[in-house]
Amino acid sequence: MFVDICRISVKAGNGGDGAVAWRREKYVPAGGPAGGDGGRGGSVVLEADESIHTLMDFRYKRVYKAENGENGRSKKQFGADADDIVLKVPVGTVVRDEKSNKVIVDLKRPGERFVIAQGGRGGKGNARYTTSTRQAPTFAQLGFRGQERDIVLELKMIADVGLVGFPNVGKSTLLSVISSARPKIANYEFTTLSPNLGVVYLGPEQSFVCADIPGLIEGASEGIGLGHDFLRHVERTGVLIHVLDASGAGYRDPLTDFETINRELADYNAALTEKPQIVFLNKMDLPEARENEPALRKALEEKGYEVFSGSAATTADIRPMLYRAFDILQNTKIEYETLDEERYVEEEKREPGISVRKEAGKYIVDGGYIERLLGSTFFDDRESLRYFQENLRKNGVIDRLRELGIEEGESVFIAGYEFEFFE
Repeated sequence: MFVDICRISVKAGNGGDGAVAWRREKYVPAGGPAGGDGGRGGSVVLEADESIHTLMDFRYKRVYKAENGENGRSKKQFGADADDIVLKVPVGTVVRDEKSNKVIVDLKRPGERFVIAQGGRGGKGNARYTTSTRQAPTFAQLGFRGQERDIVLELKMIADVGLVGFPNVGKSTLLSVISSARPKIANYEFTTLSPNLGVVYLGPEQSFVCADIPGLIEGASEGIGLGHDFLRHVERTGVLIHVLDASGAGYRDPLTDFETINRELADYNAALTEKPQIVFLNKMDLPEARENEPALRKALEEKGYEVFSGSAATTADIRPMLYRAFDILQNTKIEYETLDEERYVEEEKREPGISVRKEAGKYIVDGGYIERLLGSTFFDDRESLRYFQENLRKNGVIDRLRELGIEEGESVFIAGYEFEFFE
């Protein structure tokens, strides 16, 4: 199994501010308040997509911000809602909170969506605050802030493409030139003692995980050599690239090797013969390989296999094979390993909007709700100031301050601003 991990920051858009406006039309005296509400900020949404196989795209961009909602306008016109940002991730992506490392969601099913950062609601315009006793409100509500968080995307996945073939045919070299993997490479049997994996990047949303499957020799299905240790990795790939040494080095017959490996795959699990398999004739930089290539190609194509030829050592003619493997992969269903349900941890609740406390002899009131209320208040306007005081009283701030022992004339610090307490 290969674990691909990326850390990103997501920021939803803030809601638009409500508008303070008045209806001013000819022949309509005292038109009244007409400020519209602000629009909703855009959310950041994660979507599981079968066509994406790695988290490679998130290595190049780490911060994702949605747009803010539009402010309200006059004539009771609402501001426009901002569009959501949809981030596509592979099926099987586990999302964690970076600070706590707790699981937020496990995206198991194709098309499954989760709002990872909720856009802020729009603020109310002054037209919303009209009452029988308040006919001309001169204040409006600020938009709510969008959710912001740092998350970890963790993809526990199997290899999409497996490189099979006898030892020493160039599988490790091929993996090293098509990905950032750095396997041990040398000219002797069983160079690779464990599956090496690397991410092959062909372009935006065009990448896959490739594994060098080692230890396949005659008798592997019976446990000879590294046998069963690595054949099970082949079971969990979507496409096989069968690498052959077309030069026939060491007096080996490439076609015999090809038949031997496929027989071992079939003996281990007959279902492996149903996997899409393409053939790569390697070592075309050698004269012997170029000489053998036409006959090998003809024999393999007669058996119904797609054949590509090139050189892992010089990287010549490799990309057409990779693009073909990616195309086949798009129509191949792969089962991804995901987190067990019982290991889920619910997302922690947000902090309350109002906090009233006494610290070092100071009375402090803060929180998201209080900050928005303060930002929406015009202290030179009597109606706006009265609305501010009513909200403090209605939300229990005054009662809580009394419980803490506040006296007339003492200072209260509200969202960083100093006020004098009086009844």
